[in-house]
Amino acid sequence: MAERGQQRKLVGTVMGNQSEKTVLVMVERLTKHATYGKYVRKRSKYMAHDSRNSCSIGDKVRIVESRPISKRKRWAVADIIEKGNIAD
Repeated sequence: MAERGQQRKLVGTVMGNQSEKTVLVMVERLTKHATYGKYVRKRSKYMAHDSRNSCSIGDKVRIVESRPISKRKRWAVADIIEKGNIAD
């Protein structure tokens, strides 16, 4: 991938790969609750472009911000960090 300025990078787990050249990635983060100070786990789902169709469910991937590819796709898979152990 070509680098252009500062791109946001996130690490998440592939939750779905039914669509052609698209994966659904869930990213978890910890945030501190404003009033109680307890750490709360927040989850977000992102549609990411997988041009080689190489991701499978359960893979840990790094996604980077990209130009809008479709209505909901604004991220692209940069690399697969760890292959998942979930069989198709």
